[in-house]
Amino acid sequence: MAPMGDVLHLLVILSLLEKGNAKVGDFKAAGATAPGDIIIGGLFPIHEGVEESPNISAPHEPQCARFNMDGFTQALAMIHAVESANRSPVLTTLGISLGYRIHDSCSDVTTALRASADFTQDPTTDCGGGANTSNSSPPIMAVIGASSSEISISVARQLNLKLIPQISYASTAIILSDKNRFPAFLRTVPSDVYQTQAMVQLLSDSKWTWVGVVTTDGDYGRSALDSFVSQATASGICVAFKEILPNSLTSPDSESAISQAAATLLRNPNVKVVVSFAKPTQMMYLYQKLRSLGSGLGERVWVASDSWSSSKEVLGEMDLPDIGNVVGFSFKRGNLAPFHRYLMNLSDNDVIGNNSFLKEFYSLPNRSENSGVLSSSTVPAEILINNSHVNLVFNVEMAVSAIAHAVADICSKKDCKTPGTVQPWQVLGALKDSCFELEGKSYSFDQKGDINLGYDVTLWRSVRGVINVHDVAAEYHPINNSFSYTSGNTKNLTDLRDVVSVCSPSCEPGKFKKFAQGQHTCCYECINCTENHYSNNTDMDQCLSCDTKREWSLEGSSGCTHKTLEFFSWQDGFAVALLTLAALGIVLVLLVGALFLHHHQTPVVRAAGGPLSQIILLSLVGSFVSAVFFVGHPSSLQCKVRQVLFGLSFTLCVSCILVKSLKILLAFQLNPDRKDVLRRLYQPYAIICLCVALQVLTCTLWLVLQSPREKATVFTTTVLAECDEGSQVAFGVMLCYIAVLALVCFACAFKGRKLPQKYNEARFITFSMLLYLMSWLIFVPVYVTTSGKYLPAVEMVVILISNYGILSCHFFPKCYVILFKKEHNTKSAFMKNVYDYSRKGITDSSSVSEISVSQTEGYRISHPYSISSPSFFMSPPPVEPTAPQNYWSVDQNIQSIDTVTHCTVVDHGVFVTGQLTRPHHLRRSMSL
Repeated sequence: MAPMGDVLHLLVILSLLEKGNAKVGDFKAAGATAPGDIIIGGLFPIHEGVEESPNISAPHEPQCARFNMDGFTQALAMIHAVESANRSPVLTTLGISLGYRIHDSCSDVTTALRASADFTQDPTTDCGGGANTSNSSPPIMAVIGASSSEISISVARQLNLKLIPQISYASTAIILSDKNRFPAFLRTVPSDVYQTQAMVQLLSDSKWTWVGVVTTDGDYGRSALDSFVSQATASGICVAFKEILPNSLTSPDSESAISQAAATLLRNPNVKVVVSFAKPTQMMYLYQKLRSLGSGLGERVWVASDSWSSSKEVLGEMDLPDIGNVVGFSFKRGNLAPFHRYLMNLSDNDVIGNNSFLKEFYSLPNRSENSGVLSSSTVPAEILINNSHVNLVFNVEMAVSAIAHAVADICSKKDCKTPGTVQPWQVLGALKDSCFELEGKSYSFDQKGDINLGYDVTLWRSVRGVINVHDVAAEYHPINNSFSYTSGNTKNLTDLRDVVSVCSPSCEPGKFKKFAQGQHTCCYECINCTENHYSNNTDMDQCLSCDTKREWSLEGSSGCTHKTLEFFSWQDGFAVALLTLAALGIVLVLLVGALFLHHHQTPVVRAAGGPLSQIILLSLVGSFVSAVFFVGHPSSLQCKVRQVLFGLSFTLCVSCILVKSLKILLAFQLNPDRKDVLRRLYQPYAIICLCVALQVLTCTLWLVLQSPREKATVFTTTVLAECDEGSQVAFGVMLCYIAVLALVCFACAFKGRKLPQKYNEARFITFSMLLYLMSWLIFVPVYVTTSGKYLPAVEMVVILISNYGILSCHFFPKCYVILFKKEHNTKSAFMKNVYDYSRKGITDSSSVSEISVSQTEGYRISHPYSISSPSFFMSPPPVEPTAPQNYWSVDQNIQSIDTVTHCTVVDHGVFVTGQLTRPHHLRRSMSL
């Protein structure tokens, strides 16, 4: 079904053709004609409108009013272009010429349809059906016009009946590109799609996001409005208001519509940019109304469409500063010098016979030049030159040139002088396929029937009261939707970007736009971004989120800050101090080990455990080394090594100390049966291996099931790189196991705390284990309640305390004796110390102790020792009858013990293991 608008237009056409049995002679006569082999029709707005009759009782032809200098100049441009084409080699070589019949549309659709009926009438038959060959006019092969899109749409529907090609030089309505509805329509201008696209791009480049629109009520105005709004919305530009003015200023509501548009502009002072698709006369009345209301227009920027961008008559009696800045979009222009020479050579003789428009032009009453009418002292040609729009004249010349080349293509294959040989639809096909030249450039119609050359962007200027509306400031290229600024004018056009036309100020980086429900998207409130969010550009719709694992930001931030990576680093002062202590500990252990190896045969070293002391020192080295792994950026391997190395090293150390403590336990076991059992079970290295093996099992299970690993703990502004111990149970079991061994050492050694002072291992074991237990008891609550990069330092401090405790208690006193008390590191000094301690024990005792000398395996004492102090006589313990016994007391002859391998205090006596050399130089073991 055809659209309602199409039906109405067809009804109008049919009514013109049928009512009153109109004949060919009754059609509106052409205003300018010229003969030729191929006749071209022309439709131009020679007048600005028609006089409306209050009472219409019958069909009639309205009277056109208000001579339009612009439309008349465009008609003259067609006449000049036809004459130029007839003189060009394109047609002269074929011996054919172009003629024309030009009608006045009077800027009215009905009048234009009445005129276009002349283009479609059958030259051989009148409307009544009778033959009229004598007075028939040659058929029209093509039509140039009209200027207005509304008129072109109506005329195109009528010309479609016979596929008469129509080439418009100014109609830009988007609908005309629809070849299904307008198959015979062509144009030498781009569609409004590109004009609105160029306007939107200019607004975007200038950051004008809050604009108003003024348009005309018609096919052109509404089509342009829809296209502009859709493209502007897609580009983030908001239309604050849309004012639609009546298409005809003679309509009753035209004055109220202009008043309403002016009031809307006054109510929107923030709208500094107004886009207008209105007609020149409508803009003139609008400016006059705004001026009468006292509105200051100088701050606004008016973006003019091609319909009035070159019409300076919109100013009326105002100057350019009174309305503000005008940025116009006009069609591409050509060289007007030949046309201006044509206008200068016009004469009154041209009025005769074939151009009533020129006759009317010369007969106009005297008026000023600005109003477009002659004064007695003004040359007519100068008036026409001043009112010739450069772009429209060039578009008319392109239309004529296209028809001339299309006709030449057809006539080169057939005889065009014979009437009826050439048909309009043949010309239409040739137009679509041909490529024509004008001013040295080639042009052709695209698939939509358009010639899209882009736009010239003009910036109106006022120089000493003279308005220049043709000053090109930039060129728009539709291919890449961009502007190229002409030399010398870039600064002036970009200066307009200082004009601010926004609903809300731009949101700075660090803020985002919050829209209110029901408002335009250009009207918003700027809200600070929340923590850990940011916006790094202006006018962002939402804030971006920081990567909270690595970044952070404060409220209102324009970017994210990388979180500081924290760990117990090598450069930390506390870490340097602890590492220094660890390195010092390693050096001290190595020095002590070397000293002990050098004096390994001395009583002090042998009393310290002999080979066991070297194992203890080796384990301390491992423990000191483990402390180093608590510093630096943790890795999974580092996390595993530091705990396992410490656990095994310190377990080995405490196991060796436990072996030394068990000797004390043997000394306390006075029950001979139980003592023999304990002595058989006492295997030092087997005990050490067993204790260490249990810890190895614990650590292995820990590493296999849930081993320590690197962990990153994320805080607000920092990332803590630390070790996750994996299984806290395994970690606790490892430490508790060492604590149990230490507690056993402490218990065993505590009973032997009264040994001779110089060689009292029990006291040193007791104190070192007590120091270890206290430090680790303090470590547990501190470790649980402490967090941060210094948490590894807590365990590192406890390890160092434990290591230095053992080193200080077990080895430093002996090193002191070896280095500075060498007289005490002899057998005689050792025996004297034991003898003095035993005498003190006898003196303080209330009973007499016995000394039992037991015979060692494979040896028997045949001669008893003499006892010089009878008071220190000790009765023998009961023995088996078969075992021969010798009873003796201890006096200064205690020196006969050649080497003391063990000595400890047992309440009132001394337990000594050694070798005797006197009186019989027997080497035997004995217990005293």
